[in-house]
Amino acid sequence: MSFSPSPAGPAGPAAGRSIQEQRERWERKRSRTGRELVQTEQRYCEQLELVNTYFVEILKAKGTLRQHIRESIFSSIKSIHSVNQTLLVHLENGYFGRGFEQFCPQLHYYTTYVDNIHNARKVLGVHLQKNKVFRRFKKLQEARPELHNCTLEDLLPLPIQRIQQYKHFLRDLTENTSPDNPEFQQLSRAVKAVSEVSQRIQDNARSHENHLQLRRVQKLLKGRKTKVQAPGRWYIREGWLRTVSPRGAEAKPKMFFLFSDVLLQAKRCNQLHPTHGDKFSCQHAYPLAECTVDKVFGHTKSQGGLLSLTFPRAQVLLMSCNQEDVNDWYRSLSSAVGQLKSRNTVVHKREELTRRPLRPAPDSQQSTPVTPAPPVTPGRKRNMTSGEARERAQTPGRPQPASAEPEGSASKRMRLADAPAERYATKPLDPSLGSNRAEQKPKKGIFYKPARGCVFCTILMDVL
Repeated sequence: MSFSPSPAGPAGPAAGRSIQEQRERWERKRSRTGRELVQTEQRYCEQLELVNTYFVEILKAKGTLRQHIRESIFSSIKSIHSVNQTLLVHLENGYFGRGFEQFCPQLHYYTTYVDNIHNARKVLGVHLQKNKVFRRFKKLQEARPELHNCTLEDLLPLPIQRIQQYKHFLRDLTENTSPDNPEFQQLSRAVKAVSEVSQRIQDNARSHENHLQLRRVQKLLKGRKTKVQAPGRWYIREGWLRTVSPRGAEAKPKMFFLFSDVLLQAKRCNQLHPTHGDKFSCQHAYPLAECTVDKVFGHTKSQGGLLSLTFPRAQVLLMSCNQEDVNDWYRSLSSAVGQLKSRNTVVHKREELTRRPLRPAPDSQQSTPVTPAPPVTPGRKRNMTSGEARERAQTPGRPQPASAEPEGSASKRMRLADAPAERYATKPLDPSLGSNRAEQKPKKGIFYKPARGCVFCTILMDVL
């Protein structure tokens, strides 16, 4: 949108007034957003100061918790408090762009805090159970009037909540700031930086929720034979479906757990079992990498439907009397299989791009210069070209190689040529034992009988 008035004309004065009114509306929204940002920032800094004063500092002075335990619970909240105090000074003076431009390079403190928040809650719960002194201290501190009935569990997520608020405040300020304003570019960069941290918060929350779901399903399954928790696996859904037997037997209800890479089929254990009455026994684990999902019937608004899952070694027919349930399962299965196949396809393409060709293209054979062959290592077999074979045949005085022999004998001569010469050397006769060499034959050792006319055998005998 242009911020300059329209050229002179019949509609010029009216257009100029409308632009001026629009700018005034933007300025009012910007002022209102800035005022709300300053007020909430003041309250936020006060709450951070309460945490540092009544929990972090006193726990450090009294030694109730060890240092690594305190760091696991409070992480970088002290550094966050210091950074936000500096930001508050700029905001109170009306320097929104300058304040956030200096604040964004310090967002790594928030990133550290975000990555540690779930571990902090876990460590806090563990030490509240086993440390009676810490439990009493926490209860006394939370009873202070300055905390306004806020618990430590309520105060710890404040930095994460504040990042989400910064995201909305900065967007409103940017939308209501003229591009000609020097703060526009500063606020735009701040929106991008804060949005990245906000996205990281959402990803961590989603990953933590998925981890809890995997642990829950693992506890539902009897035994530890089926490993539900695996790297890169995501929980999608679960529910009851009937499996249709190809032999025409009665369809039996089974519990299915759908993940991003596998479909688990389980049956309920005997409810009278003393320990496994509320658990399931895993029957099959179907990998989705080579699965094909088809809807046999249930396309129209009928009562239920039938799904066909085709695997390399099995075919599963799933039936449900609920039409909506069948459609949800069909969409979830198709989406999981499609994402898994697309991910494998991308990896395959990358391998193809990095793979070197086995032989050059016909066009490149003429233009590419021929590189000289590497020198042959002594004692190793090398393949002779047809030209070398003819040259050896025409050279006088050179023994000709024997006729073609089996491949196995050539490889045996190769191994014998590579072996040390001392292994095949014959020992001298002992005069005290007589002249019969057979009587003095060593128990261990290999006597090499050279093949007639073999070049490699001749070289070997010269060495020996």
